[in-house]
Amino acid sequence: MSNAEAVPSTATPSPADPADAAPLMHTYAPPAVTLVRGRGMELWDDAGRRYLDFIGGIAVAATGHCHPAVVSAIAAQAATLLHVSNLYGIEPQRALARKLAPKAGRGFQAFFCNSGAEANEAAIKLARRWGHEHGIGKGGVVCAMNSFHGRTLATLAATAQPKYQKGFEPLPAGFSYVPFGDIDALAEATTPDVTAVLLEPIQGEGGVRIPPVGYLRDVRALCDAKGLLLILDEVQTGCGRTGRFFAFEHEGITPDIVTLAKALGSGVPIGACLARAEVAKAFQPGSHGSTFGGNPLSSAAALATLEVIERERLAERAGSVGAYFLRKLDEVRLGHPVIREVRGKGLLIGIEFSEPIAKDLVKSMLSLGVLTNATSESVLRLAPPLIMTDQEADLYCAALVQALRLHPMVKSGIC
Repeated sequence: MSNAEAVPSTATPSPADPADAAPLMHTYAPPAVTLVRGRGMELWDDAGRRYLDFIGGIAVAATGHCHPAVVSAIAAQAATLLHVSNLYGIEPQRALARKLAPKAGRGFQAFFCNSGAEANEAAIKLARRWGHEHGIGKGGVVCAMNSFHGRTLATLAATAQPKYQKGFEPLPAGFSYVPFGDIDALAEATTPDVTAVLLEPIQGEGGVRIPPVGYLRDVRALCDAKGLLLILDEVQTGCGRTGRFFAFEHEGITPDIVTLAKALGSGVPIGACLARAEVAKAFQPGSHGSTFGGNPLSSAAALATLEVIERERLAERAGSVGAYFLRKLDEVRLGHPVIREVRGKGLLIGIEFSEPIAKDLVKSMLSLGVLTNATSESVLRLAPPLIMTDQEADLYCAALVQALRLHPMVKSGIC
């Protein structure tokens, strides 16, 4: 069945069987379903029920589930060479760097790792190393409130959300926080101790928060004036999600360092830290590394992913389908006052409610065969595969309307 023909299932997912419990740490809530197969925008669970995926593995499945070109590249590489260390040359990694690094800017160089958190760790380390070498600041990094940069200790310290930091103190020092989108607060925070500014162009985990137009240009000018590095975390916004390969392209700027992960490998773990050559040379042999980063398998997957994004013009598609999706969601908002705001860029979209009903809606929509995600009690985040169609946007809106009608607070008129 094609994506355009997909229709949400009305089957109710069966609860997880406690007898099937595996000895896993309880870092996630018990899953409502177990997904076993995917194709394009569709996923199937272990009972054969079909779902439309508007989470995309949390912005990972940009090319859709099991894209034939990516699957073929992974299979061919797995049959040739899975892994060697970075002590030796890795041709797929070199090919990937040649294709990816220039997308950030002329003269950029790449370091490959395994995740977004690792990419941001590399960026922070590189900035501090550069700062020490050039006498710029004391390693301080200014970040934005409500941000999310990862779950390692350093990236957790950069993540200005207490709910993620609680219980993991003491966190690494040297991080400070300002309101997102407030250039005056940022200017005040860039004291002589500061070496770099680390921001997401759009805050994904923070609820799809988009800064004012021109904000990133002002940040770039501020960093230039003070001699600071600008690091942009495009782990969630990169690889075409916002309608351009990088979200910073919308503002016509170039950062000093930019990080990627999530969609880069279509589900095979890989992250990248890209930096201007003058900054990148602060890393020398032994100053940073990764056992698995950029190994043959992950590099082949990422290279195939980039080729699909280019060949199928998925960034452009995200821009056009995303604009249609936002219009349709806004029509839903006009008929449902409980929806406070619909916001987004491309196919990274947030739906904010005036009441804490988002997680209830996730459950209701799951029963309707639609996968969606809540970043808080009042915000739904959509990050579907970039291959989605206008028809699938209509299906999501129909499921959202049905879920809202079924919600007790809406039915009773409370909201």
